[in-house]
Amino acid sequence: MTDESTPTAGTAAALPDRPEIHRGLAGVVVDATEISSVDPASSSLLYRGYPVQELAGTRSFEEVAYLLWHGELPDDAELEQMRAQERARRELPDAVMETVLALPLTTHPMDVVRTAVSVIGAHDPTAEDRSPEADLSRAQDLMAQLPGIVALDQRRRHGLEAVDPRPDLGYAENFLHMVFGQAPPEPVVQAFEVSMVLYAEHSFNASTFTARVVASTLSDLHSAVTAAVGALKGPLHGGANEAVMAAFGEIGTADRVDAWLDDVLARKQKVMGFGHRVYRTGDSRVPAMKAALDGLLAIDDPEGLGAMYAALERGMAERTGILPNLDYPTGPAYHLMGFDTPTFTPLFAASRVVGWTAHVREQLAHNALIRPLSEYTGPERRHVPQGAGRGPEPARPR
Repeated sequence: MTDESTPTAGTAAALPDRPEIHRGLAGVVVDATEISSVDPASSSLLYRGYPVQELAGTRSFEEVAYLLWHGELPDDAELEQMRAQERARRELPDAVMETVLALPLTTHPMDVVRTAVSVIGAHDPTAEDRSPEADLSRAQDLMAQLPGIVALDQRRRHGLEAVDPRPDLGYAENFLHMVFGQAPPEPVVQAFEVSMVLYAEHSFNASTFTARVVASTLSDLHSAVTAAVGALKGPLHGGANEAVMAAFGEIGTADRVDAWLDDVLARKQKVMGFGHRVYRTGDSRVPAMKAALDGLLAIDDPEGLGAMYAALERGMAERTGILPNLDYPTGPAYHLMGFDTPTFTPLFAASRVVGWTAHVREQLAHNALIRPLSEYTGPERRHVPQGAGRGPEPARPR
């Protein structure tokens, strides 16, 4: 029998009183996880117990991916093997290249990523192998290939040819090389790597929970990641870093921040890049990303982003007391690196895929189908009116 037809205690029909509704599942604990948490005492995001700001300052993205997948940081031999595997998997399959290049240039970059992940899954030669080892291999493939997808999409929009990956470069440096056609300065590589580490994981956020829901049905890992990409596309989740740059574009210069902000708040509109559902005393990821942004601003700031950034942060603190979240410094950082604004969320996806796949594997290790209840508020039971039909049957052809 299916989930829908199996009678269980606690179904909606058996509830004597109206249930308490938790819209958005706010405050609801649905499962346990060993992957990440927020320490209430320090308001610090922890990956497997390690403060993310410490990881961002000392560890590569490859090391953090290993930590999220395996539970511990790699030793030298494990890291060398991890790096060798990632570099060997970077080449995009021909089917993925052809699919991306065939999509209209009007296609949103997140739709490109979603489609490419589906194509990767459709061509998976080990699709019938549902073992944990096979899923780990699929996760490694996605981590290695998403940079090529993001790079190919940005380059095609500028009429540029794809750039082949370089096995002599680390993950972050190769990612930037494939997008821009050259290895960028070290401060840019460092800032980009910091962003990837900070975006890699964040417990049961909307996209991660989506991936776990799909995995709980015993669907495949590629389907779970495809669904997660769709969830991340939404402006209330992954699209916030794009919205930050849209706001800076509206403001124009630092001396216009106060008037712009007063108008937005008067219309009760949300200022993207500020506030967070989890952090109440400040997002622990912001200082590390702000330091990376400062390094980029020290190289060049032709648009006055640094002054606008400071003025808007100050204005929000004075008027609302609401502090920035990670998307606030990341948006201008990606802009200064040279990424197109619509590419920001695909960069988020390229990082978060390691967190998504860690959660998919954890879900499957102790699986329970995720199937919440709802309170029905529609019409009471009623009968179909008599005498009203679907009209005369159409004449059959002879």
